[in-house]
Amino acid sequence: MLREDLKKELDNLNEEQLRKIADFIADLEFQSRPIVQSTPFWQRATSVERSREFRKWISQLPKNGSSLSDEAFSRDTIYADDELSA
Repeated sequence: MLREDLKKELDNLNEEQLRKIADFIADLEFQSRPIVQSTPFWQRATSVERSREFRKWISQLPKNGSSLSDEAFSRDTIYADDELSA
């Protein structure tokens, strides 16, 4: 009964009134959406899920081969020569 009454009322509304009703319906739909969890993924995910996401992220990195040289990873090249002799 209510649905039919509302349909009749809608037929009598002008464009501005229909726009307001459409906005109201959109607002109702927005409010009824589930709330997104505010807990960060890394806190709620299992170690397997975190690992999978990390590997997925790594796979998207550029594969152009530019990296640090082996010398850059060497501990000997971190410190200046004069600091080693001190």
